[in-house]
Amino acid sequence: MGFFQNLTKSLGVGKEMNLDDFMDSAEAEEVDVMHSKADGYVKPIALQTESDLRVVEEELRNRNIVLMNIQPVLRNPTKFKDMVNRLKDFVKANNGDIARIDEDKILLTPTNWKIVKRRK
Repeated sequence: MGFFQNLTKSLGVGKEMNLDDFMDSAEAEEVDVMHSKADGYVKPIALQTESDLRVVEEELRNRNIVLMNIQPVLRNPTKFKDMVNRLKDFVKANNGDIARIDEDKILLTPTNWKIVKRRK
């Protein structure tokens, strides 16, 4: 038996260990073992429904940058245009910024963050 097998056995940890036994999914989302607390985060969000707009707005209010996947809503051009116009109005009113960075992604920034849109 190897060193790590002995160690995991003595600690009571094995292949059958299930993280769900130790924390539920809500707690797991709040745990970031790789990084220390930050002033803000870059959050990926898929835009699918009207409720996603509220999530994006809340993240921007919390000073997080949003990398929004627009692929799910692109199938409905009218809905897509309405949702993006709402986000543009929100960002403008809060002195943030918005830019389409490729076919499927839009970048949104919170108050006093600007996106360089032209290369020099």
